[in-house]
Amino acid sequence: MTFPSNLTTDILESLSEGVFTVDKSFRINFMNRAAERITGFPREEVIGKFCKYVFRAELCSHQCPIAVVLESGRDLRDFEYSIYHRNGNNLHIRINAAVLRNRESEPVGGVISFRNLSEYEAIRKNLEKSAHFHGIIGHGKSMREIFDLIEEIADTDATVLIQGDSGTGKEMIANAIQSLSTRSDKPFIKVNCSVFTPQLLASELFGHVKGAFTGAIKDRLGRFEMAHTGTLFLDEVAETPLEMQIQLLRVLQEGTFERVGESLSRKVDVRVIAATNKNLSRALADSKFREDLYYRLNVIPIHVPSLQEHPEDIPYLVRHFLQKYSLLYQKTIDEIEDGALEILVNQQWRGNVRELENSIEYAFARTKSGSVIQACKLPPTIRHTVRCRDSHKAANFADDEAARIFDLLQKYRWNKSKVAKIMGIGRTTLWRKIRRFDLEIPE
Repeated sequence: MTFPSNLTTDILESLSEGVFTVDKSFRINFMNRAAERITGFPREEVIGKFCKYVFRAELCSHQCPIAVVLESGRDLRDFEYSIYHRNGNNLHIRINAAVLRNRESEPVGGVISFRNLSEYEAIRKNLEKSAHFHGIIGHGKSMREIFDLIEEIADTDATVLIQGDSGTGKEMIANAIQSLSTRSDKPFIKVNCSVFTPQLLASELFGHVKGAFTGAIKDRLGRFEMAHTGTLFLDEVAETPLEMQIQLLRVLQEGTFERVGESLSRKVDVRVIAATNKNLSRALADSKFREDLYYRLNVIPIHVPSLQEHPEDIPYLVRHFLQKYSLLYQKTIDEIEDGALEILVNQQWRGNVRELENSIEYAFARTKSGSVIQACKLPPTIRHTVRCRDSHKAANFADDEAARIFDLLQKYRWNKSKVAKIMGIGRTTLWRKIRRFDLEIPE
């Protein structure tokens, strides 16, 4: 479904997540208010400029996230990245990147959304107090079994392979394993194996020496060295090229590796947690994943169920996300109407928990503080069975009572005393209903 551009812009401007877009030449052509706040750059200062010259990230020179999605056609999710704040300080963020397409489905640029990880971490720690298990929401049988397994393996250094569909929360499972492990006070380093070319992935994992390849202007530590005595999380491990899988197997078995461009063998002590949303059995059959590496990774297997397999957790997840976005947006919305919740519980959720969270944030951004989230505030792709009435002076209505109130208010020029008398209710009751249905009253 295509939204009017003004509505799309309003929603983007109301998000707490930073968003900017670039054209095919990587010039910034849009930036929302949150992006200004997080980066310190006013939009008028960056519009029309090449993003790499604005944010000056290390990877911009040889592996730009936007270039990755434009070249591969695949979205990039939850990638940790460092950019420069306008004040010159290093800013650690988590980004999502996607291709922007025109109506003919031709790529015309890219969109980046991002959060300041320092802000996000503070909120995460706050929410963990009310979460069921180390930041994870799960009350159903399938999730409780995973929690039990994590506690059972807490005092081991065994390699763990987490499998599950995209958006099920595999990284959160890895976080919980780390927080309970004997290495909890040691480095916990993460790398997404699907982001990099084979050469750059080798550099990311094992480091490189100056001159090893174009762009290698100085020696660089790899993620294995950074994680020494701690834990390394290999996300999307199934995307690792075959030639890299041999090197991975060696470091898992022997704890040794060489930096790119160097013959010196180095030794590390690292526990590995790997994750993938791919069917590794099929990858093994297609000779796209080494069998010996699979068995070395799959010492402790954990399968994270899709959201459809534990719909009983959806109401708890919704409540959790309402708390989260109340903190992020600095506004209070802690209720959702029964009809809207029913829609969420019955949805298929191909994007799993991530898609559910995105839907809650969308509805949250469109709902006023102190109001109740209504079905018509949910994304159209979710509420496609709900008939909503539109007006430039009103929110979408969830029921006939709201529509009747709005019609009477319009007819009697927002004279609330008159409308309350016609409806046979008190003026205070009418005012309460206006707030409940989120009716916009003209100044």
